[in-house]
Amino acid sequence: MKQADAIRRLNDQFRQTFVGGTVLTTVGVRELSDADQVAIIRAVQRFDDFHPENDPFEEHDFGAFDHDGTRYFWKIDYYDLDLRHRSKDPADPAFTMHVLTIMRADEY
Repeated sequence: MKQADAIRRLNDQFRQTFVGGTVLTTVGVRELSDADQVAIIRAVQRFDDFHPENDPFEEHDFGAFDHDGTRYFWKIDYYDLDLRHRSKDPADPAFTMHVLTIMRADEY
């Protein structure tokens, strides 16, 4: 299996379940109503609009979508298990902590 295939599988699993890593939201997301926050989270978990422009390495580590007239981004980053440095092998969960950040586009 290619490294990108393994990373993509891990990213999809994590994004869809939020199991196996840490999920962070920015202030702009946390300020929303509970119903809007749930809608944003569901949009991230169900996201499947991957194409070469937003997924050039085919790792499914970024997405952008609109909710109620506002643009949102989500991004998965790969850290070592201590969350101090970049993972030496993002395809191997034994060395990698996935961190998914959800934000309004204007917070980027």
